[in-house]
Amino acid sequence: MRATVTGAGGFVGPHLVAHLRASGDEVTEMDLFGPVEVDVTDADSVLARFDEAQPEVVYHLAALSHVGQSWSSPGKSFRVNAEGTLHALRACRELKIPRVVVILSSEEYGNAAPEALPLTENAPLRPVTPYGASKVAADFLALQAHLADALHVVRVRPFGHTGPGQSDQFVVPALAARIARAERDGADEIPVGSLTAVRDLSDVRDVVRAYRLLAELGTAGDVYNVCSGRGSSIQEIADLLLAHATRPIRLVTDPALVRPVDAPRMVGDNTHLRAATGWAPEFTLEQTLADVLDAARVAAAAA
Repeated sequence: MRATVTGAGGFVGPHLVAHLRASGDEVTEMDLFGPVEVDVTDADSVLARFDEAQPEVVYHLAALSHVGQSWSSPGKSFRVNAEGTLHALRACRELKIPRVVVILSSEEYGNAAPEALPLTENAPLRPVTPYGASKVAADFLALQAHLADALHVVRVRPFGHTGPGQSDQFVVPALAARIARAERDGADEIPVGSLTAVRDLSDVRDVVRAYRLLAELGTAGDVYNVCSGRGSSIQEIADLLLAHATRPIRLVTDPALVRPVDAPRMVGDNTHLRAATGWAPEFTLEQTLADVLDAARVAAAAA
């Protein structure tokens, strides 16, 4: 299958590209900085690059995905995440690309009541962050493209995911990087933000398998959660990482690392995904965290 991946230079993109190629697909990687340069906020650029690639499926990953940073630049988040999705969808419609997988976010659900968990795809969308709001807009643009234009769009709402290669601007690799530096420098403590939030965390290598399965088996116009179905607090995640540390390390709360608004508990239901594709996670949380910490140690040693 000929596939185009937008946002191929981000965290998830290289994992998806590697999985697609391992599955026998021909892949065109598109990103703001190459290999095929495309600015998703430029409609003409998107149309031209898609026309050159002539894909049979587009995986639209391109986004500004740091939730915390969306507070300082909400307009930019909206332009890239919502307007960029609009341009990708319109290009697919004009070029009659057979199918599109639009990657959205569990941040669309916002603060859910404990009794509403685990969240199914029918849960109300109540974003509490600019990033989440931009993804709701992208979600409904994708739905509109299916309903009005009969575009074969599959919408995907991934919950938290991590793995080797993720920027230390995100919580798991940030914790791992601080632990690795503490090991290297002989330090006894590391700064942390809030430890009470509960997240549904998957391995990125499991997540990209779900994306390809949904490209093949997902129903046009439908939406699918990609998640483990298990909630882990940041405290639990930190403790699992610290269990692999080579020296005793304490956690010290730094108010500067606490987000202004954060959903306290976010756990998803993956029943719909499993039923449609037969997907199941292959990586345990413990293995994923160990791999992230190993990658952080390599980076710390090279710094």
